[in-house]
Amino acid sequence: MNPITHFMTGWVLANGARLDRRDRAIVTLAGIIPDIDGAGIIPEFLTRHASQPLTWGSDYHHCLHTLPFAVLVSAAGFASAKRRPLTAALAWLSFHLHLFEDILGSRGPDGYQWPIPYLAPFSQAWALTWKHQWQLDAWPNIVLTAVLLAATLYLAWKRGYSPAEMVSTRADQAFIAALRNRFQPRRAGPTLH
Repeated sequence: MNPITHFMTGWVLANGARLDRRDRAIVTLAGIIPDIDGAGIIPEFLTRHASQPLTWGSDYHHCLHTLPFAVLVSAAGFASAKRRPLTAALAWLSFHLHLFEDILGSRGPDGYQWPIPYLAPFSQAWALTWKHQWQLDAWPNIVLTAVLLAATLYLAWKRGYSPAEMVSTRADQAFIAALRNRFQPRRAGPTLH
């Protein structure tokens, strides 16, 4: 799945409980942090025409999609949260929803499935894949992203905060004002008899 889908999955999950701004950010980030290992695509792209290109994106993507990293992320969430047990549990779930989404729909155009090395670095016994995994650009991924976008916008409109709060409360307030202005509940007008 794409990072935007993972991000919105984490944010929608975080809004399933009454968490404050920081705890929502922790749960949301736990849903996208496994893809930090994908940052290797940048040096790979920049060195693609070099005599010895760096293949860090290809070689290391999914190396943090593991149980030990999930434990580390959840522990960090626990240590920095206000509602510690709940936020850590939701961070754990958010991380694993990321893995689940990747297993469902991250196949490349060449058919490669990007297995999830769940027990790495201790064991390579569980390289999680699903033989029916759909391509990254397949319609189920597009539908899931659209549903999550709709849920994100609805929750933002209803609750009065959006994922923008993670960057700027001022930008978040402006976004919520625009969203609510655009989608105001319609008032019944006078009826003609």
